[in-house]
Amino acid sequence: MEIIEIKENKKQFLPLLLLADEQESMIDRYIDRGTMYVLVDNGVKCECVVTDEGKGILEIKNIATAPEYQGKGYGKALIDFVAAKYKGKYSILQVGTGDSPLTVPFYEKFGFARSHSIENFFIDNYDHPIFEGGVQLTDMIYLQKKI
Repeated sequence: MEIIEIKENKKQFLPLLLLADEQESMIDRYIDRGTMYVLVDNGVKCECVVTDEGKGILEIKNIATAPEYQGKGYGKALIDFVAAKYKGKYSILQVGTGDSPLTVPFYEKFGFARSHSIENFFIDNYDHPIFEGGVQLTDMIYLQKKI
């Protein structure tokens, strides 16, 4: 298993990026200012984009594992890598997600705790309703952990 920083042609990973953020115009808001990593294990299994949000906060803007490889620890490995790489440079690792029964418990399992939310984020910023785990996403829930 190897984790590689992608500096050019980040959109080659668009199918993976769209798993975590299903509107390309939203991905365009952060992909160029973010640092992208891919986890390779006999092919690309997972990707992650992180951004500097100021005040010591590093945000995971996008993280996705190819569906056939989910549940095998690749997402956790990428989160652990990011936390270790940026420890000492940032104090908080943050992620924003919908209030979904699929994603919130995933992050809580790895030590993230709810911090704050942005009301109606998904309604105001996406051109179509987004559903996850049978739930329509409305508010953006932010979770944080110290690194």
